[in-house]
Amino acid sequence: MVKQEVLAALDAVRGQYISGQELAARLGVSRTAVWKAVAALRSDGIPIEAVTNRGYTLPKNVDVLNAAAIAAQMNGDPMNALQIEVVDRLPGTNAALRARADDGAREGLVLIAQAQSAGRGRGGHSFYSPPGGLYLSVLLRPEIGARQAVSLTAMAAVAAARAAEGLCRTPIQIKWVNDLWKDGKKVCGILTEAALDLESGMLDYAVLGLGFNVAAPAEGWPADLQEVAGALYDGTPAPGARATLAAAFLNEFWPMYRAGNRSGFLEEYRRRQALVGRRVCVAPRRGEPRQAVVLGIDDECKLVVRFDGESRPAALNSGEASVRLL
Repeated sequence: MVKQEVLAALDAVRGQYISGQELAARLGVSRTAVWKAVAALRSDGIPIEAVTNRGYTLPKNVDVLNAAAIAAQMNGDPMNALQIEVVDRLPGTNAALRARADDGAREGLVLIAQAQSAGRGRGGHSFYSPPGGLYLSVLLRPEIGARQAVSLTAMAAVAAARAAEGLCRTPIQIKWVNDLWKDGKKVCGILTEAALDLESGMLDYAVLGLGFNVAAPAEGWPADLQEVAGALYDGTPAPGARATLAAAFLNEFWPMYRAGNRSGFLEEYRRRQALVGRRVCVAPRRGEPRQAVVLGIDDECKLVVRFDGESRPAALNSGEASVRLL
């Protein structure tokens, strides 16, 4: 906790020096605690500078995340409804937030990590999560059934596309069901996980997780991702870009979530689809892959395709099949 408080204090006066004694007095902790917090932040890759008799400073061009910087850019309703926590590193924000949900955490808890060591995507696949990306999860407790949970992913995809488009000023498309594309490459993945009340058939909670590639990693993408992974920024992100992106997503998503179907999200979800009219390979959980043409999205957010050799369309459930472009 002291780490984030020290980071927030330095971020608030970028480029200016604050002594360890002043930081300790502001935060109500010892100078030793401040020194340990600074050392820990540096080990996390945050380049805090120190000068004898002047104190500590955070360079103006460094992009760091803290809850205060995000909250300062949020609209009134989301800011009042959401509780934002920023940590340096987690195995995965979804897993951490599911544990909090099981312990009774309230709706609206947002957990953000500077990096993930064991991020996951659909089907349990690993999700590459290096420092410099934005990794966040939101705890929701909607009064909906399991079949309606896919609408949460669709809402998040629309909100994330709007936020990302505003940041990079480049059109963002959605690849059904949970990826964002910029210039034909994946820049964001979304994973919604839920706990079901077996007696009522309603969701107990849902954890909505998003991972944004804000910039390409300095060492380059791993070999298996070079052809498919992209980033919102082609070069170095502007300082504060991740805080701006997090706030923009929450500002877009929260009112959409509260309005539900009244928000009209489905129309935009359809409009942003990258696969409509294109040939794809459909890989079912059971059975052989088949080729098809994508026709559109139905009212339940299923992908409507026409398989080769068949005349009648088929609607694909996101849990039953994955799709890749041919």
